[in-house]
Amino acid sequence: MKAFFTNIFIGILWVGSLLPMRVLYVFADFYYILIRLVGYRRKVIEENLKYSFPEKSFKEIKKIRNKFYRHFCDLFVETTKIQTMSEAEMKKRVKYNNLEFIDKAYDEGKDVVAVMAHYNNWEWVPSINLHCKALGCDVYRPLKNKQFDAYMLKLRERWGNKNFTMKATLKEVVKLKKANQRFILGLIADQSPGRKEIQYWTSFLNQNTPVLTGPEKIAKLTKSPVVYLDMQKVKRGYYEVNIVPMVEDSEVSSGHEITDKYIQYLEQVIIKKPENWLWSHRRWKYVNERRIN
Repeated sequence: MKAFFTNIFIGILWVGSLLPMRVLYVFADFYYILIRLVGYRRKVIEENLKYSFPEKSFKEIKKIRNKFYRHFCDLFVETTKIQTMSEAEMKKRVKYNNLEFIDKAYDEGKDVVAVMAHYNNWEWVPSINLHCKALGCDVYRPLKNKQFDAYMLKLRERWGNKNFTMKATLKEVVKLKKANQRFILGLIADQSPGRKEIQYWTSFLNQNTPVLTGPEKIAKLTKSPVVYLDMQKVKRGYYEVNIVPMVEDSEVSSGHEITDKYIQYLEQVIIKKPENWLWSHRRWKYVNERRIN
């Protein structure tokens, strides 16, 4: 029964994706009113903001929360649009700066590890595969709902890129290496690791935070340069992605240099425009350890 209703919902999303973006944004405005009324994950969002910006008043926190709600609703309709959007429209809506760095790595026989975050519309970033010589690859966590997981996987492979589960990433990377297939591996590294996965803690947004170290491990293993994909919203429905070189020689990077640079850069990005980060995610699950004394 659950699968039946999921498939109906997916069908509705497909029909909706046929609508022009300007019409979808009308729906997004309605969703915005609705989630404000129901208070979607309000407690989680406000708590995350309160600890991240202790200097801000509750009035300022509410303002950021409401801006996040609006962005979140835009993100929803923009994501559903992927299934029927043309390559030409996607190229028009997402521009990439400094693609030369990735193409240069390709010409030198190097792969690239690209770190990013749940910031702005990360679901549109796989469109980088339309611009690069290297094969675009992404790492994802499977959803519990198998039908919806398959739906999201189809969206994420819309532009010809490959997707790997976190557990299968190293195995798939080795396969690409053996096939001499140059790749750019996209990793969203701002999630909270599971308790047993924690290997490194650092300061992030005024809180003691466990962070994923997978990107630096893969970069060192593959001897790949590391870039940060800094996605910024130009206006509603239009983005620019700045490809920012972080570490060019990962093999000799010391300690957690790659992870630290990523976290520091992401923190500055969020501080400038906090409403565009995914505040509804339970980033700090271990509440008794989140405060920095």
